Amino acid sequence: MPTIHLTTFIEAPAERVFDLCRSIDLHKKTMAETNEQAVAGTRFGLIELNDTVTWKAKHLIKTRILKVKITAMDRPQAFTDEMLEGDFKSMKHEHHFKQINNGTFLIDLLSFEIPYGRFGQMASRLFLNRYMKNLLERRNRMIKDYAESEKWKFILEK
Repeated sequence: MPTIHLTTFIEAPAERVFDLCRSIDLHKKTMAETNEQAVAGTRFGLIELNDTVTWKAKHLIKTRILKVKITAMDRPQAFTDEMLEGDFKSMKHEHHFKQINNGTFLIDLLSFEIPYGRFGQMASRLFLNRYMKNLLERRNRMIKDYAESEKWKFILEK
């Protein structure tokens, strides 16, 4: 099962970064390129432990549905979302937040498995791993941009 490990340094407190990562509203902005929308479950605001959200977006030329649940939360150190329904065989995304003197390390661990046996494994190696990593990197750049500027207030102080 592939695991993508990303570390992003953000010059902002862990609590702010943690909340921005839980924001449904910011998630939609970070995934605007795929027209990602929350269509069921928690659709606005901040996701909490045991909340579910169903996302609808266009990825790899197809509209896809992904339902996830927040299965663990330890504010502001970590939270985990796991797929309940979707195109993956399984998917787990751990978000970790490490406060240091001048900011926060945002650490993503995204593990996923796709169906279709050897064909799925080959597709994963050829393009899906890179596609998923690029999505996370783009999302983290925007989270960093919001957290390090005054824009975070427009997301968290509604």
